[in-house]
Amino acid sequence: MPSRGAVLDKIDDVLAGIRVPDLPYPAGKLSPEAVSDWGPLLLSCWSEQRDERVTHVIRSVHLEWSARQVNAAYVADRIMDIFLKTSGLHPDLARRIARLRFYFAWRMNLVGKKAFSQTLLAWLDSLQEWRGWSDSGGRAGKVLLDQLDALVIAVAACFESGSPESLEDFCRQWQEDATKRHAQTARLRQRLLETEQGAARQRQADQVSRALIGRALTGRRVPAPIIRFILDYWQGLLKQAVWDAGQEGENFRHGSKLLEWLIWIGDPSLSDKDRNRLYHVGEQIGDRILDVWGRVHDTPLPPNALAGIEAVMVSRLRGEVPELVEALPAAGGFQWDSRWLGFEAPPREEFEPFEGQWFVEGQASGEQRRLFYAFLSESAEILWSNGAGVKLGLQPWTDFRQAMETQQVRPLPPLTSFGTVLGETVELLARVCAKQRRQREQAAEAARLRAEQLRREKAAAEAHRRELAVAREAELLRQQQLLEEQRLADEKAEQARILNEKILLAEKQVSGIKLGGWIVVQADDASGDPARLKLAVRINASRKLVFVDRLGLNRREFIEDELVQGIVEGWVRVLGSSAEFDDTLSRVVGRIRVGRN
Repeated sequence: MPSRGAVLDKIDDVLAGIRVPDLPYPAGKLSPEAVSDWGPLLLSCWSEQRDERVTHVIRSVHLEWSARQVNAAYVADRIMDIFLKTSGLHPDLARRIARLRFYFAWRMNLVGKKAFSQTLLAWLDSLQEWRGWSDSGGRAGKVLLDQLDALVIAVAACFESGSPESLEDFCRQWQEDATKRHAQTARLRQRLLETEQGAARQRQADQVSRALIGRALTGRRVPAPIIRFILDYWQGLLKQAVWDAGQEGENFRHGSKLLEWLIWIGDPSLSDKDRNRLYHVGEQIGDRILDVWGRVHDTPLPPNALAGIEAVMVSRLRGEVPELVEALPAAGGFQWDSRWLGFEAPPREEFEPFEGQWFVEGQASGEQRRLFYAFLSESAEILWSNGAGVKLGLQPWTDFRQAMETQQVRPLPPLTSFGTVLGETVELLARVCAKQRRQREQAAEAARLRAEQLRREKAAAEAHRRELAVAREAELLRQQQLLEEQRLADEKAEQARILNEKILLAEKQVSGIKLGGWIVVQADDASGDPARLKLAVRINASRKLVFVDRLGLNRREFIEDELVQGIVEGWVRVLGSSAEFDDTLSRVVGRIRVGRN
């Protein structure tokens, strides 16, 4: 993991650059005046200690949020959601701490990475010392709940003042209280261990002595004085002997043997079979009892303690049968467990890995956490603690192993500090943000290239359009030229046809002029009068026509072709059939005009 400072430096980049689908980002960049103030809304959620996400809260109201606000809400939710899953703290405790998401969202929007001050992070990391906390209703649990109630007040004051000072003061005070508590807890833990180790030795001694006596009395009928002596005096001696040197001690062996002799003496079914031995044991048992008593206890046996036994011995030596009772019923509900006689503590390598470890029983908010504080070898029991020097109970080692196999008790999952959660979450979001930034840059570059491509395509299309326009204009011009050429050709053809018709008509007129027929010839000078001439001579051989005026003077000669040309050109007009010629000429001119239109 990068350093905490390096991680915090990435928060501002994440707040500015990350984009998460389905979150209520604004359509565009908002002006500062358009951004809604979410302080009162987040304060309300914190004061009510709501467990919903900040992103859900801002979605539920129809207000304008800036992209930074939305990202701050998302980052706060992401951090606290992971903290809830991985912190390892009791679900109720983790849930109360996770409500700080409202505070972190508010502060990150304002100051970015400065929302996570070193004082605040140190306090959040120190919450791991409460990994064994359970809401059991005990005094230690209530202390923590009271402190968290004070946290609600401190954070609310931050919202109201706009400053983190009240929360910073709360964290510093918490750490000072923790230092004092740690010193006190160390003393309590040591005192608890010493007390319970001593109590375990006492339980071992008591249970072994009970097991030995219970085994000896089972199924026996003996005089009541012997039962009273065993329970009143000899059980305490056996217990002290086990306490002093265990079951292997010499005093315990002697005490166990004397217990057997007392039962043997009192039960006629055992001792009547060997009267000689009964006399021998009867002579020595008193001294033996006093001897063993003196080794174990500093105080002498009370004088009348053996009176009942001596009375039984005298009765037995006389051959009398004393009054017998059932040994165990007479003991008044005497409890014992024969397993203590063969008691052996498990090897250290079996229980040592569990010492100092936390275990959980139950599920969700109902789970209870216990510290495997110590293994009491004297009694093969587990000393459970709340981690603060308070005893939560004892459990036999065999019961613990069975509970582990059936998953009734399970090890506490590994804890994850808040700083680790923050670092891993921000690092992951920073990678996502960097990836999104690269994607946006690639998209922008692709858009730029696409725009450039579109520009080039548009320019090419425009050039192609211009080329097509030029080609169309050229084609149109060519078509117009063709049409004009065709028109000119048609006009030329029409003119040629008209000219041909005029020539044919003129030739007909010329051929139809008789001797004496008149023609009118326009003067060469525009101001002159036309001359009227009549045909005087037609010379067929030379195709010459000779015309004269009225007086027979001003002779003019025309070749037929020249006269035809004059008629066509209009400077010669044939009289006599002029009306027919004019009609024909009008029709010809009319057709020419219609053709032009």
